[in-house]
Amino acid sequence: MRKKPIQLSAKDRAGLEKYCNTGVHSVKLVTRARIILALDISGGRTPERRETIAERLGISRQTVNNARRDFLAAKSLTVFLQRKQRETPPVPSKITGELEARIIMLACGKAPKGYSRWTLRLLAEKCVQLHYFGTLSHMTISRLLKKHNLNLT
Repeated sequence: MRKKPIQLSAKDRAGLEKYCNTGVHSVKLVTRARIILALDISGGRTPERRETIAERLGISRQTVNNARRDFLAAKSLTVFLQRKQRETPPVPSKITGELEARIIMLACGKAPKGYSRWTLRLLAEKCVQLHYFGTLSHMTISRLLKKHNLNLT
């Protein structure tokens, strides 16, 4: 069974060449575009061998195969030349909106007895004491306050 060849229209080929030569793009995406240009048979071109493409671009043969497969599966050239988007963040945030509001309210309030002001570690300990969360790092508190442009002075 012969594999389906890649045949680009003149517009698509020009678009890929422009993508490779102008602008600021991810190296991975530019390499994928160069792979497709090398495999193109439009205009009487003969496609390069996959081993040759891999050697010339400094990649593995499997990368060439994967790019070819992804191109044939993509609905359009723009879909093919986009980064894959994450569906969820790698680690979900411990702090929800309600907890965020409680921590900010606590930080804006009066410091505990014996202290002139809140510290990040004091805030983290107080949140655990009040059972806002099981364990909470002082760095998590720091990021939260920085996000809202608050400081503990």
